[in-house]
Amino acid sequence: MSRLIAFLMVLFSIGLTLSSCKGEKEKNSNPAGTKSLIPQSPYAMLIVESESCIYCKQLDRDLQRDPQLKKAVEGMDVLRLLAESNARVKYRLDGKEGESTEEDLARALGVRAYPHIIFYNSQGEIILRIPGYTPPKTLACVIRYVKEEFYKKENINQFLQREGCV
Repeated sequence: MSRLIAFLMVLFSIGLTLSSCKGEKEKNSNPAGTKSLIPQSPYAMLIVESESCIYCKQLDRDLQRDPQLKKAVEGMDVLRLLAESNARVKYRLDGKEGESTEEDLARALGVRAYPHIIFYNSQGEIILRIPGYTPPKTLACVIRYVKEEFYKKENINQFLQREGCV
């Protein structure tokens, strides 16, 4: 009797796992399973995160719940890279175009702190890097700094101070 219950529990667990994975497809992946980090919008915000990073989870919550941030990212691609992942990614970043694993790309970009946000344009030119967690109000200002191309005119610190974002 106990073997039957154990067997049914295993089947139930497998069923739950399969049903939770069903239909989960990466937004920016192609049929071969390679995720694209090449932006479709003029600008992209690449969030490099780690599985064990509590600040990465907080940033994710901020992006989902904070109305100011939700509005700020409209018209900008928000892409993610998991530093411990062996999943394949296609990229155009920092003057290089290619394909690698997420882990190798994070290493090549010199990411050592999580979350690490990299803003870049559709040509792959890196505009700004932010290592570590940034509160929603400041991050919304940084996104505006990139999207409205203030980066062409002034330093990020001057902009944030002038706009009262810090």
